[in-house]
Amino acid sequence: MAKGYWVAAYRAVHDASKLAAYGVLATEVVKAAGGKFLVRGGEVVAFEAGLKERTVVVEFPSFEQALATFQSEAYQNALAVLGDGAERDARVVAGVDY
Repeated sequence: MAKGYWVAAYRAVHDASKLAAYGVLATEVVKAAGGKFLVRGGEVVAFEAGLKERTVVVEFPSFEQALATFQSEAYQNALAVLGDGAERDARVVAGVDY
């Protein structure tokens, strides 16, 4: 079974305190669902049409688990705390099944 991933690029951060509060809640949800942060901010070098943005990548045991966690009430509550604190390009993607 292929793993699942959350990938989020932060286009803009408007309220660092909302982002911090969201981060605490989202971390709890991710860990409870078996997710693991692979990338959480850090240095970015962009190429071609890429943008130099804060990027987060979270790995889950399966695509289904990643999607279910994103759609869960607990994570949606975390997103509500973030509110207008940031603009993100977020997606759930399936990994390669070897």
